[in-house]
Amino acid sequence: MFARPTSHRQAVLLLLLCVALWSTSGVLIKQSSLGALAIVGGRSAIAALVLLCFVRRPRWTWSLPQIGGAVAYLVMVLCFVQATQWTSAANAILLQYTAPIWVALFSFWFLGERPLPADYAAMGGIACGMLLFFGDALTPAGMAGNLLAVLGGIALAWMTLFMRKQKDGSTLETVLLGNLLAAAVGLPVLAMSQVQPMDWAALSFLGIFQLGLPFVLYAVAIRSLSAIETILISCLEPILNPILVFLVIGERPSLLALAGGALVLAAVLGRGLLLARLRKRDPTLHSPVS
Repeated sequence: MFARPTSHRQAVLLLLLCVALWSTSGVLIKQSSLGALAIVGGRSAIAALVLLCFVRRPRWTWSLPQIGGAVAYLVMVLCFVQATQWTSAANAILLQYTAPIWVALFSFWFLGERPLPADYAAMGGIACGMLLFFGDALTPAGMAGNLLAVLGGIALAWMTLFMRKQKDGSTLETVLLGNLLAAAVGLPVLAMSQVQPMDWAALSFLGIFQLGLPFVLYAVAIRSLSAIETILISCLEPILNPILVFLVIGERPSLLALAGGALVLAAVLGRGLLLARLRKRDPTLHSPVS
C-alpha cells in the first residue's frame, strides 16, 4: 500500500518530519477561538479525507478490536484537545505519554501478556512524574485539564491494546475510523460555532499536516527503522510541543511540571532503550507496552 523509504536516512527524515508536525498541535489549539469539540470535529474530518486518499480501499472488519480502537482514539483526541485548552501544553502532552503504564496494567488480562521487570521500573518512574504534575498549585480548570490528559493517556493505551488485538489488521484503518467518529461528534458543534478565518486556517493545518499526513509518514518510516531509533525520535514530540507554545504564545510550564515531565520521558525512553538491548540478546523477549 505504501512504498518503503529507499534508504535508512530517508526513513529517519520522514519520522523526524512526522514528529515535528505532531508537535504543532499545542500551539494551534491554544491560539484557536473554537471549543474543543469544534476543533476535534473539523480537524478529524480533514484528517479522515487525507487518510482516505492514501488508504483508498479501507479494510473494514467491524471487529471488536477495530471498533474498540477507533472509540479509544476518539476519547484520546477529545481529552487531549480539551486538556490542552485547560492546562499547559506541556502537561497535556507529557501526561498523555503515561500511556505505557496503563498498557502494562491492562495487558495481562486483556492480551495475556505479562509485563517485564523493565516495564515495572518504567511504571514507577511514570507514577512519580505524575505526582509532581498534580503536586503543583493549579486552578480548578488546570487540575481538570491534568485529569483529562491522564484519561487521554489511558485511551491511547487502549487504542494500542486494541490494535495489537487485530493481528493482521491495518492500524491506519483504525485511525481512519476513529477520525470519522470524531468528525461525527464534533462537526455539529463546529457548524454552530462562529468560525474566524484564522480558525479555518488552523483546522486545515491540524487536519492535513498535524494529524493526517504524519500518520502516513509514520506508517512508512517505521518499516525501515529499529525500535531504538523509533523510540528516540518519537520522544522529541513532548519536548518540541511545549517549546513551540512557549516561543509563540509565551506559556511557561512550572518547575514541578518540568520535573514531572523529565521523569516521564526518562522512564519511557529508558525502558525502550533497555528492552531494545535485551532483545538483541534474546529476540523472543516480548513486552506488552511496545
